Amino acid sequence: MESNNWYKIDNVAKVFLATVGKRDTRAFRVSCTLKEDIDPELLQKAVLSAIQERPHVQVRIRRGLFWHYMEDTDISPKISEEHDRICPLLYVPAKAMLHYQVTFFKKRINLDMFHALTDGTGALEFLNIIVLDYLKLKYPGRLTDVTVHSGASRDDLSQDSYRQFFGNKNLQRSTSNKNAYHMGGLKLPYDQLQFFEIHMPVAQVIPKAKELKVSLTSYLGAAWMLAIRDEMPPRKRNLPVTISLPVNLRNYYPSHTARNFFNSVNVTHVFESDITLEELASEFDITLKSQLTEENIKKQMDSFETMEYVAPVRAVPLFIKQLVVRHFTKKSNKKVSMVFSNLGIQNPPEELKEYVDGYSGFCSTNTMFSTMFGYKGELTLGVSSAYMNTGVIKNFVRGLSAAGVDIRVYATEVIR
Repeated sequence: MESNNWYKIDNVAKVFLATVGKRDTRAFRVSCTLKEDIDPELLQKAVLSAIQERPHVQVRIRRGLFWHYMEDTDISPKISEEHDRICPLLYVPAKAMLHYQVTFFKKRINLDMFHALTDGTGALEFLNIIVLDYLKLKYPGRLTDVTVHSGASRDDLSQDSYRQFFGNKNLQRSTSNKNAYHMGGLKLPYDQLQFFEIHMPVAQVIPKAKELKVSLTSYLGAAWMLAIRDEMPPRKRNLPVTISLPVNLRNYYPSHTARNFFNSVNVTHVFESDITLEELASEFDITLKSQLTEENIKKQMDSFETMEYVAPVRAVPLFIKQLVVRHFTKKSNKKVSMVFSNLGIQNPPEELKEYVDGYSGFCSTNTMFSTMFGYKGELTLGVSSAYMNTGVIKNFVRGLSAAGVDIRVYATEVIR
């Protein structure tokens, strides 16, 4: 693939590029576990086949005078057995490299992506293409008529949907929220993150949410809030606990882009008095639904997108813009206690389900981040934490266990 095509960076990607660090690499991982050990040679061939379907990942990010941009690259992906950290550093300025990698460990295929390239939805589709191409090679003739991609054109896949649907040049002030409570204590040394994988049966959690007439996201989001509350010193109980929830904008707008197209909404509660999980889940659900209206999402994204069209902003050199983006991102992060991203129920074609055992994923962070996947009756939460103290995660698990949910937890080792 020759480097004769270049692409603009979307505005969300500009934030990731300005704030990438050694701990929060602005990378995320999606994984698919099969029922048999991975054949490395077949996986290598599958990845080379899959990039023909998703050529937008075959890019190198370059620095321009005013903004970064992407250009096609002929760097070939090389798969390997997993040996590096989860969510590794996939962007280094001026270094010629791919901004994604595919690794394997026993039965699991991992796709790590730099978030400037795509979001969770785009990465999952790319991962499923890799998995399908791998299985077609492993079992010739069995899956010839199966497809997992959207069928969108290359132009649709590379579309900047933020620019397409937002930016009405009507700047509005965003609502200023108080800084949220952040878990205290020491962070892990050497810019490490610790990763936890939490498994629980869907059949034991969904009925609890349905009984309260709330979504699963609201039920577990409230459980995370209570887990954080139980670690708060009494003198800080006046600070809000805020959960940030990424929202897939493809559910609201007719976009097939394989690039970033998401927004985040915040749900906040101040623990001024005792509250039960059931009460908090109902409050969480009402707040979340009030924000997830097309009108509210459009207002927020119009203000975000319109900034690029302001002439003085466009003329500012890149290094100054990045300083400004870092400053405002740091201010914004102070208003969030943790991020909880529901990637939804995974539903590959029926023909694939006999080969696929599960899905999971993680995201890098400077604080705490939880993803959630559903597949074949099981929920899998991938939690990444920058803190040495694991109290919030213990509180979350114990709270759900006390409610009658059977939970399994796996954790990575860290250097202390």
